[in-house]
Amino acid sequence: MRVIVESHIPFIKGHLEAAGHEVIYLDPEAITADAVKDADALVIRTRTRCDAALLEGSRVSRIATATIGTDHIDLGYCRRNGIVVNNAPGCNAPAVAQYVLSAVLAAGFGPGATIGIVGVGHVGSIVDRWARANGYRTLLCDPPLGLPASLGQIAAEADVVTFHTPLDATTRHMAGRDLFDACRRSPMVINAARGPVTDTRALIDALGSGRLSTAAIDCWEGEPTINLSLLDMAFIATPHIAGYSLEGKRRATAMALHAIDPELSVSLDPVAEAPTLDSIAASYSPLADTAALKNAPLDFESLRNHYDYRPEPR
Repeated sequence: MRVIVESHIPFIKGHLEAAGHEVIYLDPEAITADAVKDADALVIRTRTRCDAALLEGSRVSRIATATIGTDHIDLGYCRRNGIVVNNAPGCNAPAVAQYVLSAVLAAGFGPGATIGIVGVGHVGSIVDRWARANGYRTLLCDPPLGLPASLGQIAAEADVVTFHTPLDATTRHMAGRDLFDACRRSPMVINAARGPVTDTRALIDALGSGRLSTAAIDCWEGEPTINLSLLDMAFIATPHIAGYSLEGKRRATAMALHAIDPELSVSLDPVAEAPTLDSIAASYSPLADTAALKNAPLDFESLRNHYDYRPEPR
């Protein structure tokens, strides 16, 4: 099998080759229609858009993305053309939870504060479990899962609002003007989900007017070109690295490898049940990553691609 692998995926080299596959490593910008036309499978991340423009006329039959999200893949096109798509659900959920609670602590919200969690899947459920274990009150909003808190209740009661939803028509600009206008406690807003979940213009206005006290933004509309006004106003601003832990990257790569060749067995790192706030704070602070991005916003992609993966809390 000929497999094209995005060259920035960590911990992947050697595994497919050892199983007898032909492997070609390419930077995201080099994964073109011409490059993939003779490939049987792709292993990618979010910077590779998989749609008709890339895949038409190729022999690609399988795509594995070493990410949770699949909004960079035209799933309808793949389904119609018999291309199997696999993602890595939950791979980096503990790392994102680490990021969220580190941001909450850095902004001064200690135990007893109320955290509104919008989207309670792989990531949101860990944020909930770790937060409650450390003395926070949580409000859970996820209508598809039947969880009871509404956005209105979160706007009224939360000190922190953090988003962990997929991106679709129902969640685009969910963190927008209507929600911000309804906020009663000038909460902190965190977007470590997808950039367009947040309405950038509405967020800037809400921060400027005091309806929101602060923001932690890891996922940006239009990235890697980001809004410099929001960059300046956000207390925490990072280059889409919330999920970039050593363990999370190993999990994602292991899941992608298994999707391409089910005979490959790569062990998955365990997830901490409920680390203490001290261990979370000791394991990561987003302030250094914030300073790096604020000092060099044009280096967004380089900062992301050359990130020094951090360990998860234990």
